Amino acid sequence: MKKKHTKILLVDDEPDILEIVGYNLSQEGYQIFTAANGKEAIAKAKKEIPDLIIMDVMMPEMDGMEACENIRKIPELSNVIITFLTARSEDYSQVAGFDAGADDYITKPIKPKLLVSKVKALLRRLNEKEQNSETLNVGGIEINREEYKIVKDNIEIALPRKEFELFYLLASKPGKVFKRDEILDKVWGNEVVVGGRTIDVHIRKLREKIGEELFKTIKGVGYKFEV
Repeated sequence: MKKKHTKILLVDDEPDILEIVGYNLSQEGYQIFTAANGKEAIAKAKKEIPDLIIMDVMMPEMDGMEACENIRKIPELSNVIITFLTARSEDYSQVAGFDAGADDYITKPIKPKLLVSKVKALLRRLNEKEQNSETLNVGGIEINREEYKIVKDNIEIALPRKEFELFYLLASKPGKVFKRDEILDKVWGNEVVVGGRTIDVHIRKLREKIGEELFKTIKGVGYKFEV
């Protein structure tokens, strides 16, 4: 996961915190989005599908604990990493945070360099989680990454390696809209891609092999078609 493609949602009702934390993380190359309360955080998370959410606990309208619980119920946000960044350091508050579904709990004040280091560690955890997830089940289809095998209705569908990797990428992040350059980077990497419509050709082939209706199920996962 390259930093330019990594989305971080900052949630805090203090503008100064959003500005300072946002500045330091954006300097590292991350895409930063902000929200001022729990309700706004949920709406923004649904729209942006961030990789990491850094959230305060005490906020108006909806606090961080409730927001975290609600986010954990949203399928397309099931893989997002959530950490609290709060001045509340009591043990019971930390326990409540983890019970709500948080992956980590960071207390304020914290030096910017240390926060950046913690963020990098959390994102490494996300990368490891993605790499270790070898099998997906989406729309009645089983996708086995280790064996490069797709099974639909007990029938195996053979796909060339790049078509498989593209399909796996789209199905791995339900609700996420992938940009063209991100798909090229994650599926083709540094390989030379001939033609600007390479992705479109692979998408068309996937539709033909997997079926239009099933592909629509995972299309929301993902790829925004460009003319």
